[in-house]
Amino acid sequence: MDFARARDMMVESQVRTADVTDPRIAHAMRTLPRERFVPAQKRAIAYGDLEVEIAPGRFLLRPRDLAKLLQALAPQSHERALEVAGATGYGAAVLATLCKEVVAHDINPDLSFSARATLESCGLTNAKAVTTAAAEGWRDDGPYDVILLNGAAEIVPDAWLEQLAPGGRLGVIVRQGAAGSARIYTRADDAVAYRTAFDAAPPVVAGLQKPAVFTL
Repeated sequence: MDFARARDMMVESQVRTADVTDPRIAHAMRTLPRERFVPAQKRAIAYGDLEVEIAPGRFLLRPRDLAKLLQALAPQSHERALEVAGATGYGAAVLATLCKEVVAHDINPDLSFSARATLESCGLTNAKAVTTAAAEGWRDDGPYDVILLNGAAEIVPDAWLEQLAPGGRLGVIVRQGAAGSARIYTRADDAVAYRTAFDAAPPVVAGLQKPAVFTL
C-alpha cells in the first residue's frame, strides 16, 4: 500500500473538506506515518474516515475529528500539551509537531509502551508516554496549555480543568446518548467556560461514563 498517497488523500478528502485551514495541522497529518500507530493487520484502514480500533474497546479518533479539535485548540510552538487516553499516541505525535512538549497518558501500560516506541521511531523527542487512569489527567508535568481527549466522555473530570494553565484550553467530545459535540474549555484566572465547536460522537473512553443511577 502507498501510505504516502493515503496520507495525501486523507488530508485532502477528510481534513481540508472539514474546514481545517491551519497549514501546520495539514502538514503534520500529511507527513506523520499514522499506519505505525495501528496494529499491523489494520494498517490498510489507518487512513480511513473512521475510528480505528487499536485494542479491545480502544480507538484512535477519526482524522477529521482530531484535526478539527486541534484547530479549535490552536496549540502554539511554546506551549505544553497533554493527550488524555492517548492509546498508541497518534494524537500526541501530531501535537508534538505543534507544541514544545507533549505528554500522552493511558491506563493500559501496553498501549503506553507502544506509544513510547512509536513516538521515538518518528523522531519526536519532545513527546513522552505515561500510564494512569483517564480521569486523573497527569499532574506531574502540569499545568498544561492544551489538553486533548482521544475519544469521547460523558463526564468532564475536575482534574483536567485543574491541570489547565491560565489561558489553557481543553478539547473534549462530550457524548449525551447517541449524540455528541466537541467542547473547548478555556481557563481564565479561576473561571472556566466552554464553547461548542462541532458535532462528533466517537466511542466513550472507559472510566469516563456517567455513574449509573439506580431507582427503586
